[in-house]
Amino acid sequence: MKISQKIYIGFGFVIFFAIVDLIVNYQLSNKVIRNMEFLSRSETILRNSNRLHKSIIQMQSGLRGYLLAEKETFLDSYYAGLKEIPPILREEREIVKGNAEQLRCLDSIAMLHTEWIEYANALIKAKQESLETIKGREVYMDLFEKKQRRGVGQQLNDIITLKVKEFDQYEYYVRNRRQQRLRDSIRYTNFVSASLAIGYITIAIITGFLVVKTITRRIYSMVSLAEKISQGTFSVIKDQENDELTQLSRSLNVMSQKLQHSFSALTKRNQELDQFAYVVSHDLKAPLRGMYNILQWIEEDLESELSDQLKKYHTKIRGRIIRLESLINGLLQYARIGRKTESVEIVHVGQIVQEIVELLVPAGCKVNLPSAMPVLQTKRLYLEQVFSNLISNAVKYSKKEDCIITIDCIDVGEYYQFSVADNGIGIEPEYHQKIFTIFQTLREKNEAESTGIGLSIVKKIVGEQEGEIWLTSQLGAGSVFTFTWPKFTSLNNN
Repeated sequence: MKISQKIYIGFGFVIFFAIVDLIVNYQLSNKVIRNMEFLSRSETILRNSNRLHKSIIQMQSGLRGYLLAEKETFLDSYYAGLKEIPPILREEREIVKGNAEQLRCLDSIAMLHTEWIEYANALIKAKQESLETIKGREVYMDLFEKKQRRGVGQQLNDIITLKVKEFDQYEYYVRNRRQQRLRDSIRYTNFVSASLAIGYITIAIITGFLVVKTITRRIYSMVSLAEKISQGTFSVIKDQENDELTQLSRSLNVMSQKLQHSFSALTKRNQELDQFAYVVSHDLKAPLRGMYNILQWIEEDLESELSDQLKKYHTKIRGRIIRLESLINGLLQYARIGRKTESVEIVHVGQIVQEIVELLVPAGCKVNLPSAMPVLQTKRLYLEQVFSNLISNAVKYSKKEDCIITIDCIDVGEYYQFSVADNGIGIEPEYHQKIFTIFQTLREKNEAESTGIGLSIVKKIVGEQEGEIWLTSQLGAGSVFTFTWPKFTSLNNN
């Protein structure tokens, strides 16, 4: 399975759980809204029930006051109740129209209240007539004895009060049940939401961990392969995943195989080149040595017979032979730089510089050395060649009567910067780059010691060590050759 598919599946699960969580929370919000609406309706129902009961009680009180005090003002509350109660009943019916139980209870209250109003109206009418005529008074007393004294009105009031109480109790019961259901829904939804959140967070973490682990492991194997390739070990990666990184693994494997083939071919070519260089050196040096020996025999056996002109030619020929042999040796040395593996070791720079100075610098030349020079882990032979060539050049080009050579070293971070200065004739700026070109020399070509290869070897060695070399000089003001050298040379830096 491809990495992208794994990522898509992981995100798919996360999105699925997020959608489920969203749906659950949406349903909860709807339940909350419905329950809040129900609780709001319940508050209105109970408030109207309270108003209804209060109005009925006020009507009953007004009726009793009128019957006892015979004053019309006591009937104000009674007539007010006649106007207030019908709208209250209609509103209550509209609100509880979906609840058959409450509707039946409300209808019973309305019916009982209507019956009580008929009873009250008959008493009020009889009372009013009793105040006007004797016959009316007899009728009132008869009605009073039949209904009032027997408690007909009180019985109706008690039943109405009981029905109102029953209505309220039922409403409180339904309301409490709804509240409990809401609390249960909230707890359940919270539990489901938390479970889903934990679920998709866990899946996201697991998916991320697995994907990162897979990618990291694969990339680590590729990095390991690259490191092995840099160390000359051309292995391959076994990759059966068949995903996006597989193509990269295959490309690295192909590269490793091609590099191995190229390295093997290069090794073979280097071996052939070393053999060729050895053969060429041997074949070229053999006739040169023969010519040199013949010149020595002539000098030894026929010196007295040689004219001054022939002796002059004899000296020139011997110089040319020595220079040609030096050129051959320099070319071989230049060609082998970077192809022959040199061992890395602990090198005391001050020690090797002192040895080179004692070997190359004549007694009359003054050499200034720094008080302390570093200890490096590097290739000793290469560093010796660089200092030997630069110090040798300084000796060649310094003033013969007052030769001064100054060697210095400073720390520049990951490198040390060495310099070799002389007080010689100096070099014009136009030659500052040319002198590092092979066979480029500022001396006459017929001078045996001027092959034009020394500084080329120095530049190539410094470049192989990832350093730099440059010249600072003015004609007649001496020269300063400065180069950088790494503090630590890798074992793989050949």
